[in-house]
Amino acid sequence: MAGPRIAHATLTGPSVIKEIVIGAALGIAAGTVWKMHHWNEQRKVRTFYELLDKGLVTVVAAEE
Repeated sequence: MAGPRIAHATLTGPSVIKEIVIGAALGIAAGTVWKMHHWNEQRKVRTFYELLDKGLVTVVAAEE
């Protein structure tokens, strides 16, 4: 007589749709973080040039 049968979970192959959805979600998240970083850098540069135009900052070292 054979021993009792144990039900094992059968492994299935990768789900193409699931991988596409996960990849798209990760891509959108990474793109959003990169865009926010880029916008922040643009804001810093724009602020610097506005202050430079107003004469509040200078790029020339002060002579002592």
